[in-house]
Amino acid sequence: MNTLYKRQFALMAGVLLVAFALLGSAFAALSYQYIIQDKRETLERNASYVAAFTSSYLSSAGGAGIQEPAYQLYISSLANISGSTVILAENDGEIVYASSGRSHGPNSLLSGTVPGEVMDLISQDGKFAGLSSLGGLLSDKCYVSAVPILQSSYITGLTYRRGVVLVASDTTVLAGMWQDLAIIFLLSAAVVLLLAAAASSVTSLWQTKPLKDMADTVRRFGRGELEARVEGYEERKDEVGELAGAFNTMADSLAKSEAQRTEFIANVSHELKTPMTTIAGFADGILDGTIPKEKAPEALATISSETRRLSRLVRRMLDLSRLQSSENVLAQERFDISEVLLRVLVSLEGKITSRGLDVETHLPDGPVMVWGNPDAITQVCYNLLDNAIKFAAADSVLSLTIQIKGEKVHVSIANLGETIPPEELGQIFDRFHKTDRSRSVDREGVGLGLYIVKTIINNHREAINVTSEDGLTTFTFTLTVA
Repeated sequence: MNTLYKRQFALMAGVLLVAFALLGSAFAALSYQYIIQDKRETLERNASYVAAFTSSYLSSAGGAGIQEPAYQLYISSLANISGSTVILAENDGEIVYASSGRSHGPNSLLSGTVPGEVMDLISQDGKFAGLSSLGGLLSDKCYVSAVPILQSSYITGLTYRRGVVLVASDTTVLAGMWQDLAIIFLLSAAVVLLLAAAASSVTSLWQTKPLKDMADTVRRFGRGELEARVEGYEERKDEVGELAGAFNTMADSLAKSEAQRTEFIANVSHELKTPMTTIAGFADGILDGTIPKEKAPEALATISSETRRLSRLVRRMLDLSRLQSSENVLAQERFDISEVLLRVLVSLEGKITSRGLDVETHLPDGPVMVWGNPDAITQVCYNLLDNAIKFAAADSVLSLTIQIKGEKVHVSIANLGETIPPEELGQIFDRFHKTDRSRSVDREGVGLGLYIVKTIINNHREAINVTSEDGLTTFTFTLTVA
C-alpha cells in the first residue's frame, strides 16, 4: 500500500539526498580548485626561488657550486620544510641533483633523466606545471612545477638557460582530504536521514490519524449511523480542523435532510390517509345503506370536496418536486413586480370581497423593474396573498407594500388577525406545517404553500422573512433591481 508516510518519507529523503549531493559536489569542486591553485602557486614560487638562488649561486661559485655542501644543505632544508622534492637537471634533461622532503631518498633520481616532453614544454612556454610522474622517476603522480635556470653572460650580456629546476609535491594530502570529506558527508547524510525518518513518522502520524478517524466516521455514517461525527479536532486551526468541521456540517445537514424526509413521508401519509379514509367511509356508507338516501347528496358533496383536496395535494407535491429538482433552472428576465402584484390582487378579488376586506397599497409611481422568473414570482405573490386573505380577521385591512432599498426591492404583504406564536415563526415555512387553528379553519390547505414560496425565493438567491406582533402579520421577500 502506497501510504502517505511512504510518499512523504521518499520525498523528504530524495530532497535531502539531492541537497547533500549538490552541496558535497560544490564543496569538493571548490576545495579541489582552491588546494590545487594554492599548491601550484606555492610550487611555482618555490621553483622560481630555487632557480634564482641557483643561478646566483652558480654565478658566484663557479661550475661546481651545486656540489658544495652548503648549497645542498640549503636546498635540502627547503625541500624538507616544504615537503616537496627538488630536482636540478641539465638542459638535456639529465638530473644532476635531487633532494626530497618525503620519506624516500632522492638517490634513485640521480641516475634518471627528465622526460623530453617536459623539457620541450619548458623550452616552449618557459615553464611547466601539472600532474606527472616524470616518466616513472616519481613513485606516484605528483604536482610538478618546473622553471629554467637563467644566467647572463659576462662577455655578451645575453641571457641563456643553464638548466632547469623541478619542484614536485605528492597529492596524498588532497586525496586524504577528499576521503575525510566523503566520510563526513556520508555520516551527515545518514544522521539527517535518520532524523528525517523520525520526523516523517511523527508528522505522518499527526496528519494521517485524523484522516483515518474521519474515514472510520464516514464508513459508520454510510452504514446508517447518522449521529456519527468527527470529534477531537475542533481546536485545530489547520486544514485538518477545517475538514473535520466541514464533514460535521455536512453530516448535520444530511441528518437534518433525512429527518425532514422521514417527516415528509409521515406527513404525506397522514394528509393522504385523512381524505381517503373520509372518501372510503362515505362511499361505503352509501353502498351498504348506512347513510340514508336523503343524506346521500351531502355525503357525495363531502366525497367531492375531499377528492378535490387530494387533487390539490398531488398538484402541490408535483410543483414542489419540480422546484426542488436539480434540473430545474429558473429562467430570469426583467419584469414589473408592481404589475404582477396587482394582477394577483385582481385575481383574488372575489375572496377579498367575500370576507369584507379592505386593501391598502403602497406602491411606487411607475414600474418597478426587477430580475426574476415572472411565473414563479406570480406564484409567490398568489400564495402569500391567498394565505393573508384566509387568516385575516373579517372586515379588516390587507396591506401591500413595495419599497426600493439600494439594489433590492422589498415586497411586503400584511394582514390583521391572530398573532402567530414566536415558537411557530421558525417553522412556518416547513412542509405540512399547520397550526391547530388552521387545521380547523383551513380545510382546503395542504400545508405546502409557504414551503413552495420559500423554495422559489431560495432558487432566486433571495430572502424572505415573517413577523407577527399585536395581530399584524407581515411577509416580506426581496428581489434584485433590474
